[in-house]
Amino acid sequence: MQLNAEQVCNALPWDLMIDALNDIFARDDVCSPVRHHHSIDVPSEPQATLLLMPAWIPGEYLGVKQVNVFPGNSARHQPGLSSHYLLSCGRTGNPLVQLEGNEVTARRTAAASALASRFLSREDSQELLMVGAGRMGRRLIPAHMTVRPICRVSVWDRNEAASQALVDELRAADIDARVCPTDQLQQAAGNADIISCATLATDPVILGDWLKPGAHLDLVGSFTPTMRETDNRAMQRSAVFVDTRAGALSETGDLITPIREGAITPEHIHAEFADLCRGRHQGRTSLANPQSAITLFKSVGDSREDLAAAILAYRNQE
Repeated sequence: MQLNAEQVCNALPWDLMIDALNDIFARDDVCSPVRHHHSIDVPSEPQATLLLMPAWIPGEYLGVKQVNVFPGNSARHQPGLSSHYLLSCGRTGNPLVQLEGNEVTARRTAAASALASRFLSREDSQELLMVGAGRMGRRLIPAHMTVRPICRVSVWDRNEAASQALVDELRAADIDARVCPTDQLQQAAGNADIISCATLATDPVILGDWLKPGAHLDLVGSFTPTMRETDNRAMQRSAVFVDTRAGALSETGDLITPIREGAITPEHIHAEFADLCRGRHQGRTSLANPQSAITLFKSVGDSREDLAAAILAYRNQE
C-alpha cells in the first residue's frame, strides 16, 4: 500500500495526530536510535546527503524515514529534498505501507507543537501570532487551533506578499486573520497569547523582552547550531520545554548559543515530552504563578513522532 501526500494529510487529522504523539511518548518500550547521516557522492555534482530515521515498538511496528537531499537537482529544476516512510510489521518484518515523507514530517511537526501547547499555553489563549508564512505555517495554525480557542491570527513574514497569501487562505476558511507589517512585529508579539515560529532565521526574530506575562513561545525553525529564532533573554524569562533533551541540546542554536554564552545551563530545561506525556511533569500548572509564567517549547523532531504518524495513517486505511 502506498499513500501520497494528499492521502497522508487525510489520514492524519489534527486531533487524532496530537493524541497519537501523546500516546507514543507515554510509552517506555519505543526504540528510537540516533538519526543516521551519510554523505553520498554524485559524479560531477554537489555531494548529496542520506538521512535515515528508524524507530520501532517490539513485536508491533517497525518504521524508517528516508530523506534524500540532492542539491544538484536545482540545476534540473527539481526539488532538492525528497523523502518517504516505510512502516513494517514488528513481528514479521513484512512491509505494511509506504507514505510520502514530506507530509508526514510536516504534520507530525505541527502536531508536536500543538501537543506542547496543550501542556504549556494558557487554556484561554485566543490570539496567535504566526511567524513564517511557508509550508509549516499553514499547518501550525490549524494544529494550534485544535487545542486552544484561538479566534484571531496574525501572520508575519519577511516577505509581506507571502503573509498576505496565507492570510487570504485563512480568511477563505472563515478564520479572522490579518497581516502583521514588518514594523509592527514587536507590538503583535506583545499582544499574542501564543507565538509560533517556523523560519530559517540565523538571528533572533522574536525577542524575550517583547513577551507578555502568560505567553507561550513555540519554536520550530532552528534545526542547526547556527540557526536561531529567539534571543538569550527569551530563554532566561521562560520555563523551557523540549521534545527531547538529547536532540535539542545538540541540534538547535536556540539552546546551544545561550548555553555556550552562559545565559542559561542545560538544567534550565524543565522537561521533555516523555516527562509531560507520562505525567512526571504537569506543564504550566506545575509552574510557580502559572497564569503569568512565560513558557517556551523548542522542537527538533524525533523518530517516534514519525512512527506515531505512520501507524495512525496505516490504521486509518485498514
